[in-house]
Amino acid sequence: MISKELLREVLIEQQKRVRAQKSQNFVEREKLHEIKNFVKTNHAVIITGVRRCGKSVFLSQIANTFFDSYYYVNFEDERLADFDLNDFNRLYEICLEHFGKSKTFFLDEVQNIAGWERWVRRMRDDGFKFFITGSNARLLSKELATLLTGRHLQFSIFPFSFKEFLKLRGFDLQKNDIYITERRALIQKYFSEYVKKGGFPEYLKDNRIEILQEYFNDIVQRDIVERYSIKNIKQLKELAKYLITNTANLTTYNQLKKITGIKSVNTAIKYFSYLENAYLLLSEKYFSYSLKRQISNPFKVFAIDHGLRGAISFKFSRDFGRIFETIVAIELKRRNKEIYYWKNLLKEEVDFVVKGNNAKELMQVSYDVSDIRTRERETKILVKAGKELKCKNLLVITEDYEAQEKRSSKRIKFIPLWKWLLT
Repeated sequence: MISKELLREVLIEQQKRVRAQKSQNFVEREKLHEIKNFVKTNHAVIITGVRRCGKSVFLSQIANTFFDSYYYVNFEDERLADFDLNDFNRLYEICLEHFGKSKTFFLDEVQNIAGWERWVRRMRDDGFKFFITGSNARLLSKELATLLTGRHLQFSIFPFSFKEFLKLRGFDLQKNDIYITERRALIQKYFSEYVKKGGFPEYLKDNRIEILQEYFNDIVQRDIVERYSIKNIKQLKELAKYLITNTANLTTYNQLKKITGIKSVNTAIKYFSYLENAYLLLSEKYFSYSLKRQISNPFKVFAIDHGLRGAISFKFSRDFGRIFETIVAIELKRRNKEIYYWKNLLKEEVDFVVKGNNAKELMQVSYDVSDIRTRERETKILVKAGKELKCKNLLVITEDYEAQEKRSSKRIKFIPLWKWLLT
């Protein structure tokens, strides 16, 4: 339990800070337009994502854009370390006393408080609106599924997209910029920087690689080691570093066990789930209508941010093919797409199957297709997959090649990654 005076001090200070952010020049997040549609519904809005990707700033943008009165609490504040379930009513009393009557709460990193969901459920039943952030997918989904089924909406926030990166750099993107030589050249210059640095906001402002290294250590320690009482921290970190370094590669739990020296496959599965739930990683399964085939095939793993890979890699490698593929995977997830990979018996692989009711789009990421033989190889695989999966939308994402070509009655579109990211 926390003292009332300390709680009062923290709440007044936090409320003042979040209101002051209205006048600060933060990059407006793209998801803000999606949130607008759900501001007046009675659903709780849950915002999840990796630590330090900008969830708190996004929460302040929602508050200051759509509401005149609200209550804001950031549970990451170390002064709230002793806050427990019994303090919520006292919190509400202080909010009423100092900020007046409101029906809207913004709770930042609320998963730190055991039992929070019970108080939210009771207050929500009394007509209160909640916007909640958290850095652990499993914890939030488990609690919400139990108590808020059908009464909450979940949004994922990622490190900056390329569009958001351009805003950060002060580039005001206009509809026809890609057709104007000078503007297009500037976009491509910024894109080269984005490919190198990734999208974590604070790192992009301060440009110190130590920031990303601190993020990695902080996520592993606070969101995994402390939460799950991990004893073998060294093995967990080695697994995390290996997977982030080898982003966009196929793997199996048995391979991960052997590579890292983890004693059992079950432990490898458990550790991997912790890393994924903390949003350090994204995974992609094999595309099949058979669940058995999905499970029996290797899965692909992507780092949550391609800049993070360069910061913690065992060795630095300019593998642009893997970096491009990682950027595409993150962007597809940002666009709420359900993604898979596909491979035939000849081990010919399609990087992304975007799923609707069936295979909606097939995407190949090929950094350099200047050689005609490379283009023929990539398009041949797409055509095969298109026929087998009955999909007509075939796309190859490249560094700079752009065209539309026909292969075996199938039309294939080639587009540079920077341009695809802006569509």
